[in-house]
Amino acid sequence: MKKGILALLITCVASFSYACDEHGKTGIVEDNNLWIPSNVKGINTITEGEFNSIIDKIEAIYAPIIEAKGKTLEIERKWEDGTVNAYAQQVGNTWKVSMFGGLARHETITGDGFATVVCHELGHHLGGAPKKSSWWGSSWASNEGQADYFATSKCLRKYMENDNNIKMMNEVEVPAIAKESCAKNFVNENEYAMCLRGSMAGMSLANLFRALRNLTTDLKFDTPDSNVVSRTNHNHPAPQCRLDTYYQGALCTIDAYTDLSDSDVNTGACNRDENFTNGLRPLCWFKPGEQIVEGQAQL
Repeated sequence: MKKGILALLITCVASFSYACDEHGKTGIVEDNNLWIPSNVKGINTITEGEFNSIIDKIEAIYAPIIEAKGKTLEIERKWEDGTVNAYAQQVGNTWKVSMFGGLARHETITGDGFATVVCHELGHHLGGAPKKSSWWGSSWASNEGQADYFATSKCLRKYMENDNNIKMMNEVEVPAIAKESCAKNFVNENEYAMCLRGSMAGMSLANLFRALRNLTTDLKFDTPDSNVVSRTNHNHPAPQCRLDTYYQGALCTIDAYTDLSDSDVNTGACNRDENFTNGLRPLCWFKPGEQIVEGQAQL
């Protein structure tokens, strides 16, 4: 075994904070040095209490689901830690998510944006195919784009379903294009409001990626990423591409209780094979019809 690979394997085995992949870039954003301490005031409205209550709500939904699979969900709550990132890891039968106060304190992050981060990390565990690749083939983790899609198409909907979404969205300024698209897909008023809410949650998070990459172009629902990949991108897509994924996840009309599959990329998802025209995973990271063969998955 090459010394570099052996060293990385030792690091992965020794580390209980981060999931490891070939490149070590496993957080919801690429590695960064930004640090926002807990004594910083006035950046946004998320308090320590809200940080915990958002995690509590999602944990209450997904801990039993993961327990039914014979696993244990463990969410690390590191409010004092200024790290602007979040991570997922599997250690034996424990499925871990690590959440940091620094990310919650970033000026772009709303409460729903933070919930979407928790959902994204759960999406690495539960989001289905396509999976990240590893030395031995497809790994346990759904790739970045798929975790994004799971976040708004499945997890966030369960998180929102018993809220007064109509009242909440009456108080939020939403771009006309999102209103039009959500209205076309959802006749039910509460489902329409959840579509809007999921779209805006995705905008919050996409603006974090934009800020961390120091981009100057605004991200918009009506300016989708025009790139078309020749092979599924398992790493972090560009910020506009990620916004497109959150938006399409919010628009998908398949219900939140139809699970995504670990082996079939179409199961549980709006897909082109079944002639869906909305709610599709964007071509800026997803290659439809691509076969991921065990032992031959490509980054």
